[in-house]
Amino acid sequence: MAPPASPADYRRAIWLRLAAGLTFAIMAAGVKLASDHGAHVVEIIFYRNLFSLPLVFGWLLVGPGWAGTKVVRPKAHVSRAIIGLTGMVLNFQAIRMLPLAEATVISFSVPFFATALAAIFLAEPVGRHRWTAIAVGLVGVVIVVQPGGSHIEPVAALVGIVAALAVATVTVTLRQLGSTESATATVFWFSIASTIVTGLTMPWFFQAHDAVTWGLLLWVGIAGGAAQLVNTASLRLAPVPVLAPFDYLQLLWAVLLGWLIWQTSPTAATWAGAAVIVASGLYIVHRERALRRQVSAAPESPRPEA
Repeated sequence: MAPPASPADYRRAIWLRLAAGLTFAIMAAGVKLASDHGAHVVEIIFYRNLFSLPLVFGWLLVGPGWAGTKVVRPKAHVSRAIIGLTGMVLNFQAIRMLPLAEATVISFSVPFFATALAAIFLAEPVGRHRWTAIAVGLVGVVIVVQPGGSHIEPVAALVGIVAALAVATVTVTLRQLGSTESATATVFWFSIASTIVTGLTMPWFFQAHDAVTWGLLLWVGIAGGAAQLVNTASLRLAPVPVLAPFDYLQLLWAVLLGWLIWQTSPTAATWAGAAVIVASGLYIVHRERALRRQVSAAPESPRPEA
C-alpha cells in the first residue's frame, strides 16, 4: 500500500494542477489562433498529438520505462481512443467556434455529465444532493448559452455542450480503465493511436502553412502534451476532490487571453452562468469529500446518501 500523501505532496499537487490549468488555457488559445490562420480542426489535432509525442516519450523514459506501457485490456484502450478522439474533435471545434471564455465556462459542465454518467453506467451512488447540484449547474449552462439570444450561435453552443458530454464520457471510461490499466499506459497508447488515426487523414487535410501557423501548431502540441503530463502528475500526489476546485481558475486565464489576443470580454450572462456552474461544481466536490470522510470513519456502515 502506498504511504498516505503528506501536506507537501498536496502543495506540490496543487501547484501542478494550477500549471495544468494555465497550460490548457494556452493550448486552447493556440487552437483558436491556428484556426484563425486557416488550419483545419483535424489538422490541428494531428499536430497536437504528433508534436506532443517527444514529451510523452521523455516522460516515459525518465519515469516508469517501457514496462509502463503494458496493457491488460487492449480492447478497452481501443474504446478509450475512439471516445477520446471524438471528444478532442468536438472540444477543439467548440474552441474554434466560441469565444475562449464561453468555451471554457461550458467545459465546466463536464463534472455534471460525468457524475450522471457514472451513476448510470458505473452504478455509482448519487443522492439527491448531487442530483440537485447537477440540475442547478446545467441551469448555469443555459444562462451562459442564452437560448434564443444573439451572443452565441446556437450551433456553436450545441457543439460546446456535446463536447462537454463527450469529455465526460472519456472521464467515465478512464475510471473503468483505471481498475486494471496504469495512467502511463493510458496516456501513451492514446497519444500513439490518435497520431496514427489522424495521420491517416492528412492526405485530405494537409495544407502548406506560413511560419507563424507552423509555430502555432507546434505551440498547441507542446502545450497540450505538457498539460496532459502535468495534470497526470498532480493526480499522483493528491485525489481529485482536493484538486478539482483549482480547475476553475482556468476561466481567469481564458478571460485574460481572450482579452489580450481577440479583445473580447465575457458578457454579464457568462459571468452569472459561470458563478452558478462553479458553485454547483464546488458543492459536488464538497459532497464527495464529506462522503469520503464518513466512509473512512465508519467503514462498516452503509454509504451515506450523496
